[in-house]
Amino acid sequence: MSVTVSFDIEKLTRYLESNVEGFVGPITLEKFPGGQSNPTFKVNAKSGLYVLRSQPQGNLLKSAHAVDREFQVLDALKDTDVPVAKVYHLCIDTSIIGSMFYLMEFCDGTVYWSASLPEISTNAYRSQLYDTMNRALVALHSVDLDAVNLRDYGKAGNYFERQFSRWTSQYRATELQQIDAMDNLILWLETHLPIDDGRVCLVHGDFRLDNIMFKKDKAEVIAVLDWELSTLGHPFSDLAYQCMQLRMPQGMGTIDGLQGIDRESLGIPTEEEYVATYCQRMGIDHIENWTFYLAFSFFKLAAIAQGVAKRASQGNATNEQANKVGAFVEPLAQMALSIISDE
Repeated sequence: MSVTVSFDIEKLTRYLESNVEGFVGPITLEKFPGGQSNPTFKVNAKSGLYVLRSQPQGNLLKSAHAVDREFQVLDALKDTDVPVAKVYHLCIDTSIIGSMFYLMEFCDGTVYWSASLPEISTNAYRSQLYDTMNRALVALHSVDLDAVNLRDYGKAGNYFERQFSRWTSQYRATELQQIDAMDNLILWLETHLPIDDGRVCLVHGDFRLDNIMFKKDKAEVIAVLDWELSTLGHPFSDLAYQCMQLRMPQGMGTIDGLQGIDRESLGIPTEEEYVATYCQRMGIDHIENWTFYLAFSFFKLAAIAQGVAKRASQGNATNEQANKVGAFVEPLAQMALSIISDE
């Protein structure tokens, strides 16, 4: 189903025909569901199917919605073991559609939205999907930064200190009302920042089930999606972020978590088993400060949700569900505080 957009589709078509080898119009656009950050469209052209990913329009927070960085990292990873979509062109000329965008290949696979994988008929297949996802994360954290020219993709060292500062600032900049749980969580995180252990790798920043596309009817990752928050950072941030999401309840946001679900009955590994498999593949004995990493992940997601709510209040959000996202901020902070209290 085509969609109505605020920009000139014919102008976009002429631009793509002039700048993307083999691209031929006419085109129709279909907006992908989900995602509150960078508007993403399926492009149906005479020459084939593509995906267009753009910045949202309106006033943007500094460093947010960096689709140019997404393009850079996807292009850098094209010959690595990390499965990514092929990118074709980055347009920094905002006069074409009103914002920066890039064009990439359309990957025809399956994205799952519930961590319990109810669509899957066997426990063995569920186990394979989680194991494949684990392997993709290990491949990402094993990328040779020098070989792919990403050594300058971000600052090295003190990752959590810098990330805490960044997300605290962004949360304060988008705060619509005082939330005591967030204030308490921020205070705890500030006083429990771990000493930097020197680990530096490429991190995704939003590594979760619905950002992973699997091959249809096969436990194989064909593309890791949505690289907006990628940077050089600490590997445990991605691991904890994924485990944080698996701890979440059903019906909270766009993906259902595993809170209260018997994983063993579904063939899904426990958090301890998933982390142990990751550590074995990475050659790590154990992970210290796991409570901090989990709590920080909840804080980061809450700060992102607050940003979506702020944009919704200004009329800039990209999904009609954005207005509801602000209601998730306090529960996310409370979940983090519960993890801390159980330590």
